[in-house]
Amino acid sequence: MAARDVFDLLKSQQYSHLDLKVGCSFFEIYGGKVFDLLARRAKRRVLEDGKSVVNVVDLKETPVLSVNSVLNAIKDGSAVRTSGQTSANAHSSRSHAVFQIILRNTRGKLHGKFSLIDLAGNERGADTSSANRATRLEGAEINKSLLALKECIRPCP
Repeated sequence: MAARDVFDLLKSQQYSHLDLKVGCSFFEIYGGKVFDLLARRAKRRVLEDGKSVVNVVDLKETPVLSVNSVLNAIKDGSAVRTSGQTSANAHSSRSHAVFQIILRNTRGKLHGKFSLIDLAGNERGADTSSANRATRLEGAEINKSLLALKECIRPCP
């Protein structure tokens, strides 16, 4: 698990002198909009700064001290994530979700970021022939939002 590796490495002789703090954020892209899953699905804006870095504005960054606190953040965010029933699955995620593990130095400067991504479930067009119009439009929106997703997960400069 990525979180376990992060905490183990931060305790190692190679990295312990850096005194890095670990935080996390969790957001979803649904219907062309971005929602903060660690802030009760608050709607967020995505903007590009002067250095061509795309940011989710006011995205909550929660400090985490252990693997268990990372797992709790994932559980809490997943509980408010958009899901629904489709013809192919009884429980299908209908949004793209991005969980980030963020490393900062003691001054708050970004040292590194891991983005773990779970893409929305979507059926092939042939599987949605019996779906209602809203479900078909939702599927089309999922595909369209894949284009927006790539901008949110670009690596740090």
